[in-house]
Amino acid sequence: MYPIMSLEPPSPPNIADYFLDERIREGRGHRVAVRTANGETTYAELRARANQFANVFADMGAGPGKRVMVALPDVPDFAAALFGAVKTGAAAVMANPRLPARQISELIRYVEPRAGVVHASRAKHFRRARRGVDGAPALLTVGEEAGDRSGAAVDAASPEFSNFAPGPDDPAILLFSGGTTGVPKAVVQGHASFVNSTERYAKGVLKVGPDDITLSVPKLYFGYATGSNLFFPMSVGASTVRFPERCTADEIFRQIARDRPTILINVPTMVNQMTAHPDAAAQDLGCLRLATSAGEPLPRGLHERWNDTFGVELLDGLGTAEMWHVFISNRPGQVHLGTLGTPVPGFRVSLLDEQGREAAPGEPGRMRVRGGSLAQGYWRRPEDTRSAFVGGWYVSGDMMTRDAEGRFAYRGRADDLLKVAGKWVSPAEVEDCLMGCAEVKEAAVTGVETPDGLVVPEAFLVARPGTDAGAAAKAVRERLAERLQPYKHPRRLRFLDALPRTHLGKVDRGALRAADREAPKSGARGAGHSPRRAAAAHPRNRRC
Repeated sequence: MYPIMSLEPPSPPNIADYFLDERIREGRGHRVAVRTANGETTYAELRARANQFANVFADMGAGPGKRVMVALPDVPDFAAALFGAVKTGAAAVMANPRLPARQISELIRYVEPRAGVVHASRAKHFRRARRGVDGAPALLTVGEEAGDRSGAAVDAASPEFSNFAPGPDDPAILLFSGGTTGVPKAVVQGHASFVNSTERYAKGVLKVGPDDITLSVPKLYFGYATGSNLFFPMSVGASTVRFPERCTADEIFRQIARDRPTILINVPTMVNQMTAHPDAAAQDLGCLRLATSAGEPLPRGLHERWNDTFGVELLDGLGTAEMWHVFISNRPGQVHLGTLGTPVPGFRVSLLDEQGREAAPGEPGRMRVRGGSLAQGYWRRPEDTRSAFVGGWYVSGDMMTRDAEGRFAYRGRADDLLKVAGKWVSPAEVEDCLMGCAEVKEAAVTGVETPDGLVVPEAFLVARPGTDAGAAAKAVRERLAERLQPYKHPRRLRFLDALPRTHLGKVDRGALRAADREAPKSGARGAGHSPRRAAAAHPRNRRC
């Protein structure tokens, strides 16, 4: 007789067990898990704290089928609360603790968390935001003796807890999409996704090992950082550096000098700030064996400046909340500037042209990807789920090209890619050119419609401090004339004090397009005439 084969997918481990409890069973409980300016936390201490959170969350009604909101700064309790939530079987919902009250209220109505944990410094803000919201969660406050459930409740709880054993369909974390083109959606990710990307990318590409120390520019509520500065190092018994302060180039340099990390998790915005820092050349980054970049496009010129300034290998890559983490990446020792590299083993990436066929090398195509980290869909967004998750693929709005060697390059969102005079224009290519101008600090390019109904590129720029907008505009136009064909040139240059950004710190292109529609067009072609108020009504979120 033939054995009966189960058609059910194997059940994944609870991620709290995979990333944390397993280190104790391996005998690594004494190793340092978290480093802060105020001290160190070992794996054994973190596990005990996570179990205490789990017991308190369970008392608050958390468990399978429920959700727990984690809205904490980068303090040791972030990891303990996150693992404590998933230990109960609940799905953790990571939220930016500095969200405006209106967005907090919207988040609570959307995901309906059973419980939430906030820092004492933001507790009043969150309580105010939940007023009038039906079914608002009970809040656990940590950081000092205050709130509905103070940190004393966690301190008094048992340090023992039996983890929930998830099935293939049990969610672990709800991640929020970047929201660069609209309202962020909650992406439902199961436990298996986090294990898969850790094995494929962290261990297979980055070669994260127990002697590594990671430091992250983006904060832990951002999935890129949750992986790179929490899950990845903890999967091998390594250490992570945490700091709750706002992220600046000075702060990053201080953290590097103090803790001497081996891996820096970076984003292009901070790459720009670090290389532009007046004392950049004097910084000692020799402890770093590599840095990563993701979250937004990395212009080639900026990548070159990083290499010239610091000499630390910078691996650009692409990930999405729908696939949890990075699935296309350059490799150590094989970085090709201007490209994202090749797919991480275990992931398949395809580019489709306008007819739905595989795009030829060099031609732009809409990206789709499949692999073991595919999300279950969007929380309570069935129509969006059906359109984005098709036949085992995540069909993205990202437009890419692939060269003959199989390396991918980012060309922008499908609704950002412009067709000018019958030819495709990539905003990312124009932004790359603009960022190479010494007078430009930040740049974003979008398409605008002319009175004739034609679409043309428009550039939103932030000049470097001390640079006159007129002089910057002149330098920009000279560089464009030297490097790009005329049809790719922005028809108008708009100088702003800052680019509007989403809750994850990415450029908010939807806000830029809205600002363009609202702003008067007459006399706005030259520098100095473009209204700075265009971005004033939008969040200037410089947080990382």
